[in-house]
Amino acid sequence: MRAMVLLGIAGFDENAAPLELVERPRPVPETGDVLIEVSVCGVCHTELDEIEGRTPPPAFPVIPGHEIVGRVAAAGPGCTRFRKGDRVGVGWIHSSSGAVDENLSGSFRATGRDADGGYAEYVVVPEDYAYPIPDVFSDEEAAPLLCAGGVGYRSLMLAGIADGQVLGLTGFGGSGHLVLQLAKHLYPRCPVFVFARSPVERAFALELGADWAGDTMAQPPAAPHAIIDTTPAWRPVLAALECLRPGGRLIINAIRKEAGDRALMAGIRYEDHLWMEKEIKSVANVTRRDLEAFLPIAAAIPLRVEVEVYALEDANRALGELRSGELRGAKVLRVSPPG
Repeated sequence: MRAMVLLGIAGFDENAAPLELVERPRPVPETGDVLIEVSVCGVCHTELDEIEGRTPPPAFPVIPGHEIVGRVAAAGPGCTRFRKGDRVGVGWIHSSSGAVDENLSGSFRATGRDADGGYAEYVVVPEDYAYPIPDVFSDEEAAPLLCAGGVGYRSLMLAGIADGQVLGLTGFGGSGHLVLQLAKHLYPRCPVFVFARSPVERAFALELGADWAGDTMAQPPAAPHAIIDTTPAWRPVLAALECLRPGGRLIINAIRKEAGDRALMAGIRYEDHLWMEKEIKSVANVTRRDLEAFLPIAAAIPLRVEVEVYALEDANRALGELRSGELRGAKVLRVSPPG
């Protein structure tokens, strides 16, 4: 099978093509596993964290990719949930303990990091961590739902807002454009303010129903009760803490933060950023229950999913453009021909 493989840690500044297209043997499902013929795989910022060593894979070579949509090609012994040909998706969680807090478990394994992922024609995953894809979505539309959408849903739940309160979103890429629509559906009276450095992202946010959109450092019309940050940088953290209202909560939806502007955190001022019972909460991974709850809601809305499609062999280009930060929606690799 064709696969884009990461051979080791690589900095994009030194190597703009860290993934190599190779031929690999087709994986074989073991007990409890399903073999999926991959149709598409989304491109996530976490792949950059893997490649550049902020959340490194435990072994190389590895096939990245964790927003997978495809069809069940075969099942190992003991599998009962799916039949051959069923359309399924796979997210960041490849396997874990199965407990309510399995996202925090030491047994958590990530798709595309701890186990081979979806930048390939076939992938194997435990059947308990594969999910039926609602018919309303095309393969390309469904792919970002498996991480950007699912982890975005978890972020919104952790924000703990009530209908009518003010929600802020910092960064407006693959996750932000889905969380905005989700928030408008679940909390229709909540004003949603979007902070983004890119004029393209701000315009897109207003197009999707944001009540206000401004630069990362801009002052919104009202102080938010909660802000969800999906950026890889530290400056937005300080900006968000400063404009939260008393008792507000900042949710940081990122696996890792990049080090480029970390020194800015030395300027944190207790009286401006943390006093008045402001909270900071991180999002750690995603659970099976998150995805099982989120996908039917996404279909009921239905979410408008904006995607840009690339060929599998163009994965390096897609990742490079993602890293540059000019986004409108999500990026998706077409792995197998449609049909």
